[in-house]
Amino acid sequence: MENIEEEKHQAVEAKKKQQRESRKLHEILHEKFQRYSTQSNKKEQKENAVFILKDKCMNHRNTNNLYDDEKLPATFVWKKKLEKDGLSNISPGYLRTIMAQRVEQNKTEMKKLKKQRLEREFQNEIREKEKEFLQRIKEAEYFFKWKKQEELFHSNQIYLRSKLRIAHGRAKPIDLFVHYITNDDDDLAVGMHEPSTYLNGLTNHDLENLLADIRIYIEIEQQQNVETKLHKYDVQYWQDITTITSDELSNLRKLSAKLNNDQNIHIRRECIDSIIFQDVTETFKNKTLQQLKQLERCIRSKIGNEKDIDISYWESILSQLKIHMARTRLRDQYQLKLARKFQKIKEEQNISTTSKMNDNDFQSNEDLENKCLNEYKQGCYSPKLVNIHDFDISKYCILEADDWKKLEQQRQSIIKSDFVKSNIHDIFDELIRKIGSLTDDDLIVNEIISTDIQPLWSDKYKPCKPRFLNKVHTGYVWNSYNKKRYDTDNPPPKIIQGYKFNIFYPNLIDKNQQPSYSLTICENNRNFSILKFHAGPPYEDIAFKIVNEEWDKSCKHEFQSRFQNGILRLWFKFRQNKYRR
Repeated sequence: MENIEEEKHQAVEAKKKQQRESRKLHEILHEKFQRYSTQSNKKEQKENAVFILKDKCMNHRNTNNLYDDEKLPATFVWKKKLEKDGLSNISPGYLRTIMAQRVEQNKTEMKKLKKQRLEREFQNEIREKEKEFLQRIKEAEYFFKWKKQEELFHSNQIYLRSKLRIAHGRAKPIDLFVHYITNDDDDLAVGMHEPSTYLNGLTNHDLENLLADIRIYIEIEQQQNVETKLHKYDVQYWQDITTITSDELSNLRKLSAKLNNDQNIHIRRECIDSIIFQDVTETFKNKTLQQLKQLERCIRSKIGNEKDIDISYWESILSQLKIHMARTRLRDQYQLKLARKFQKIKEEQNISTTSKMNDNDFQSNEDLENKCLNEYKQGCYSPKLVNIHDFDISKYCILEADDWKKLEQQRQSIIKSDFVKSNIHDIFDELIRKIGSLTDDDLIVNEIISTDIQPLWSDKYKPCKPRFLNKVHTGYVWNSYNKKRYDTDNPPPKIIQGYKFNIFYPNLIDKNQQPSYSLTICENNRNFSILKFHAGPPYEDIAFKIVNEEWDKSCKHEFQSRFQNGILRLWFKFRQNKYRR
């Protein structure tokens, strides 16, 4: 029984606590302030009651005197303070009255301070809530802006992908439609076609994908209609494209169903006979957009007002009328766009554009074909007959004897001049290509011979300096000293790390004798040495001044010393001695 009563008591307390929490959630600021004041008053009364109880019970006696104070029951009087304030001669009763008044004043002051503290805490709480509310508003605005920027970025990426596909020659139909409406005149060849021509040759799958892409672009334009200032024609343009695309898709589906004789495919019942349909189509083709709109209003009024009519027939007529209106709108807009581009081209070519374009400015394909046929029949395509006596044959025909005589004169002039011109640099460049490409850390050391002649066979073996192509390999040394004082942004000075010598001996007399080299240290400065190359005649010795360091003759560091195909290659790098403890 006791457990049951305790459980009931706990349930009641929990219910009361839940009610208090619900009241706290739904109360307004004034009610909350009133509740705080009531709680503080109750608490203050409770503290005062305890204080009064203690004051009444604080009747110390000698029986409970822990410190053996003889004046424990008496009231403490601060005589020095009373003398300073000029109250030393007052009676004890009056003194007790003054002290009681001071106690009351202190109590009143404490109440005021507590009330001010509660108000201050309440105001601070309100300010904190206002700050949190403003912070939430700022965060919501920031998130909204970020979301719009993200959507704008993705839409720009879609347009950018479309432009890239057009630039790379793999454009989809949706890319051509977007390029047409964005008024991008950079590529005139893309925008000079009527939009309906982009649907030619598309399959059912292509048209279905095109409709899905059109819906995506319409959603993007609707989301960004404020930023991009969407025009009314843009909306109408996408609606017309959707209409003609859906019509082409339905026609292809009907055609494929007829070819496959598929009876399971549900085809909408045609309410117009084929002959009547052709007549209606011809009627629509010869009308302008305003006439088609007037016809649409008449058909709608006929369907809404008259009762004894074939509604399905007139609805089919109305659906075909919408398709023709869409095509007419696209064609009219295409003509305007074409006229603007034509005017722009005329302005770029400094042609006067004051005169308006007439209907005769553009010739149709039939007129051009007729003109071509007429010219062909009149013989304008045949070459004109030319009289042979009108030309001087001696200017175009040369006799064999004269040709040999001229060639003999040229040979004699070359023999008398003792030399012939030759493009030596081209031959040298061809040899350089066999060596390999240069790197960023290589410098070219090349002697340029200031002559554009080559001796004849009699002068071929005269003493001469060999040609050469040398490279100086430089780089950084990241030792402990440089690592402490330099980094990749502020690298240390480059030092010479090796050389690549390529000496050309294409005309050696003794092919069996290979060129050689010798190294001699400079007497004046032992930091440098002289590298001397020696070969047989007709080449003279050639020398270079290099850094005096120990060579690393391992294949791992690209050491080469060989003579092949008339080229002496001496490639080496200096040995890097690393510090070891």
